[in-house]
Amino acid sequence: MKILITGVAGFIGSNLADRLLNENVDAGAEYEVVGIDNLAYGIKEQIPRSVDFHCLDIRSKDIYPLFESVDYVFHLAAKNCISDCQNDPLETSDINVTGTVNVFEASRLGNVKKVIYAESSALYEGSDTFPTPESEVKPQSFYSISKLSSMYFADAYREFFGLGSTALRYFCVYGPRQDYRRTIPPVMSAFIIKLLRSEQPVIYGTGQKKRDFVFVDDVNDFHLQCINNSRTNNRVFNIGSGQNFSVCEIYDLICKLMGKSIEPVHKEDLPGEAQLTLGDISQAKEIGWWPKTDIKQGLGKMIEYIKAEVGKGNIK
Repeated sequence: MKILITGVAGFIGSNLADRLLNENVDAGAEYEVVGIDNLAYGIKEQIPRSVDFHCLDIRSKDIYPLFESVDYVFHLAAKNCISDCQNDPLETSDINVTGTVNVFEASRLGNVKKVIYAESSALYEGSDTFPTPESEVKPQSFYSISKLSSMYFADAYREFFGLGSTALRYFCVYGPRQDYRRTIPPVMSAFIIKLLRSEQPVIYGTGQKKRDFVFVDDVNDFHLQCINNSRTNNRVFNIGSGQNFSVCEIYDLICKLMGKSIEPVHKEDLPGEAQLTLGDISQAKEIGWWPKTDIKQGLGKMIEYIKAEVGKGNIK
């Protein structure tokens, strides 16, 4: 089975590539992995050596030949820092809308069986229904609006060209390789790196915003369902843990796991962020998936990974 991953040098993309290639060894699978990334956000060193990697932009027609003889596409490449997207809606649209349509077109021309593509739990920014089902779409930022467009184009490509798809609305995915280089880094990696340096981490606002955090290995379990379980075809799924924790709770837990007692610095709250996220994951559970990694296990793995990377000098 030939799998193409856009954004293969990123957090989720590189972990997915690893998982597919490990399945070849551990489960006797036969996955051939092709990767595309322009390295604007991804890190080349994160790409497994066995991946057939191409440094290309998803907005370019140069990607089209790579989709020939591909069975499934995971479209993960995106501009995904909400604050950066809010500050530059034009580039956000260019990457997340034009780039996504170009991937759908390349998939159509290459006779790909199905595109599994990233939407986002940010589509629920304006919702006050918790846990939030897939039907509750209320975007409130340029980023979430750009991701909503993916849904409409996926529907159109399915209706007019018969291109199959599965939409994944990731909640807060965490784990090794989480992107710490964003303008506003994800809280977990930011906290761990600061604490390893014995510096004060930053909490924006009161720290009482609650998030549904899901470990990347559990997300990859669902990715495998998308290519091996026909019940995922042409559907939308929330991918979360079904429970949430406040930023302060996460910080306290990381401090305990690392044996640190450093007071954080509080800065002005970030605009445009939801106060609470909590996914209704019943549809994903119905097809046989559920998250297996509890928050302490996941954070422990993440801390050990970041410690090792800091020790190697890969995180400065």
